[in-house]
Amino acid sequence: MAITREQFKAATARGAAALERGPIARAARYDSRRGLIVITLQGGCEFGFPVALAEGLAGAPRSKLAKIAISPNGLGLHWPLLDADLFVPGLIEGAFGSNRWMQQIGKLGGASRSTSKAKAARENGKRGGRPRESAAA
Repeated sequence: MAITREQFKAATARGAAALERGPIARAARYDSRRGLIVITLQGGCEFGFPVALAEGLAGAPRSKLAKIAISPNGLGLHWPLLDADLFVPGLIEGAFGSNRWMQQIGKLGGASRSTSKAKAARENGKRGGRPRESAAA
């Protein structure tokens, strides 16, 4: 299906606006010592995130994580050996994958066990359990 001239102009305008807003990646590397992908942004700031958080990267071997290509406009990262792509502005905002992926990551965090979480659950139990949600009026 061909796009219209108007659609092309609109897409070009959206792309230009995205480039103005940034953030723009200038370099990216895998830090195997810390298990992080580190992105150097335009202006020199660095942003890092754990590999385990990113869809398509979690569980990948070091050798495949090390090869990272940056899109010409600096808005995307591509791992050719994994066929994985991530959007730099989305990463900065905390979106490391699809909605389904993010839900799975959230469930893992909610399922974590800790002394403080167990203590809070016992205290809630003494008070009759989790408070019921009130019906919206």
